[in-house]
Amino acid sequence: VCNEAALIAARNNHEFVTKQDFLDAVDRIVGGLEKKNKAIKPSEKKRVAFHEAGHATISWLVEHAAPLLKVTIVPRGRSLGAAWYLPEERLIVRPDQMLDEMCATMGGRAAEKVIFNEISTGALSDLEKVTRQARAMVTIYGLNDKLGNITYYDSTGQSDHNFSKPYSEETAKVIDTEISKLIEEQYQRAIHILETNKEKLTQLADILIEKEVIFKDDLETIFGKRPFDKEEEIPAAE
Repeated sequence: VCNEAALIAARNNHEFVTKQDFLDAVDRIVGGLEKKNKAIKPSEKKRVAFHEAGHATISWLVEHAAPLLKVTIVPRGRSLGAAWYLPEERLIVRPDQMLDEMCATMGGRAAEKVIFNEISTGALSDLEKVTRQARAMVTIYGLNDKLGNITYYDSTGQSDHNFSKPYSEETAKVIDTEISKLIEEQYQRAIHILETNKEKLTQLADILIEKEVIFKDDLETIFGKRPFDKEEEIPAAE
């Protein structure tokens, strides 16, 4: 990051490496090379803006989603839009925390459904993420009521030499059903949240279309302070 920031500062003829150089360096490393000259239709730009605004809105309104740092619709790498979050460090994760994260991940596709009444291929990486999370809940961590306290994960790696699944075909059907159910429930939950906050979602997307980037302050202006964020208390000097 420091090396990239120094290169960016040099390209911009800065006398010192500034805070903005570091921010740009993080964006470059995480999101890829900025492609401002990439031609995007206004209709596609609007869809990407609402998709990213959907993620941002849900993450702001559900308790256990990662707090938003920045959202952009400037194309980077292979992506037409991206969001930066600051995940909370957790040693263990509860089901309600995983479900909130899944809901926020489905916020992009849910926003497309709420605003345009149709979905697109733009949610591929989101679907990959929630499918991994749902599968982990069902098959690894024993967090599904239907299957109960059981895991099909083998930490020893011995199952790599076994050509058969560690469960029956009947159980495989239950697993598929429960994974799909978990994802669909969070998708419908995201749709409900966005329909309830449709006007604010639209305001956020309009700012994103105009500025191409939004920060935490923009969400605070529209939604007010996030009720789940607690200010760190500074202990009084003795």
